Amino acid sequence: MTSNGTDLMKNQRKKVLVVFGTRPEAIKMAPLVKLLKEEAGFETKVCLTAQHREMLDQVLDFFKIIPDFDLDLMKPNQSLNELASRILSKIDVVLNNFKPDLVLVHGDTTTSSMVALAAFHKQIKIGHVEAGLRTYDKTAPFPEEINRQITGRLADFHFSPTKKSADNLIEIEKVDKKTVFITGNTVIDALLWGLKHINEHRDEIVNLKQKINSKKKLILITGHRRENFGDKFKEFCKALLELAKRDDVQLIYPVHLNPNVQDVVYKMLSEHTNILLIHPLDYEVFIWLMNQSYFIITDSGGVQEEAPSLGKPVLVTRDVTERQEAVESGVVKLVGTDYAKILKESEILLDNKVAYNNMCKSSNPYGDGKASKKILKTILEVN
Repeated sequence: MTSNGTDLMKNQRKKVLVVFGTRPEAIKMAPLVKLLKEEAGFETKVCLTAQHREMLDQVLDFFKIIPDFDLDLMKPNQSLNELASRILSKIDVVLNNFKPDLVLVHGDTTTSSMVALAAFHKQIKIGHVEAGLRTYDKTAPFPEEINRQITGRLADFHFSPTKKSADNLIEIEKVDKKTVFITGNTVIDALLWGLKHINEHRDEIVNLKQKINSKKKLILITGHRRENFGDKFKEFCKALLELAKRDDVQLIYPVHLNPNVQDVVYKMLSEHTNILLIHPLDYEVFIWLMNQSYFIITDSGGVQEEAPSLGKPVLVTRDVTERQEAVESGVVKLVGTDYAKILKESEILLDNKVAYNNMCKSSNPYGDGKASKKILKTILEVN
């Protein structure tokens, strides 16, 4: 609790509703939720849309966050349009009952854009955490790029992780600069907190320690992007198969639950002794595994932000990224799903110690772990 905040909000305790629906959103909002709950000037409630379910619940358990509202909207094979319409309908009940003064949404999901639209319809102020990331290609990432742009048009307060993301809003989209605040990314807050709270005696971590060959360089793999499904994903798997022929590496791949991923991965990669295919990991185990890796091959946005704080080079299997700062800082390289490029850049990291060390030593452009405090301070000041 901050005394300044208490004085400022005295006799007019503001209601804040934090809404998220996916595992990445939960990770990135958790540190902010913790601070908001401690701030006497606010009555803070958490609402889940649960467009993801099991993976979301694991994050809540780790950070010890108990939601106040759970819309429980996850359904098998749900279309984006069906999900969007159900979010708009169900969030209405929460907004009517709680009557928040401020709704906080995160990033680039269908939850963020539809909840922002619902709040706008009721003339409720909207704060967008991780605002301003852009590729300006509406097909990549899909549908996230447009979700971000929709939320950006509706938000009253934009909490941008970097100067580049703030400039996208101010210089290109002409958003009022008085409403844009550079805070760093809350994912670093979550990572630093998480690393301090890892239980290395957990069965999952103990089992992984037994399976990992400490004499080999561990390459962590993730892959789940919609825009890579089909032939692109098969090309990606062919590159992994070729990479795994090296005697000095071990690939470990927590396989996403999407059938478009699972069917291809298990068909193409399951027979290779240097490739360890495992079930998706909860956040605690995943950040432990990231920290054990030599480098990472991923299409994940969050990993691009987290890895620099761990000194882990990242090869990103996307053609474009809305996180260009990591590329410019030198810790990330874009390789797409091109077979030859994935192999070439992987071999450079494995065989060229100077190149590897240069990527490891690059600074993290996404902040120092104090983003949530900066966001809280701003909310206190603008309210």
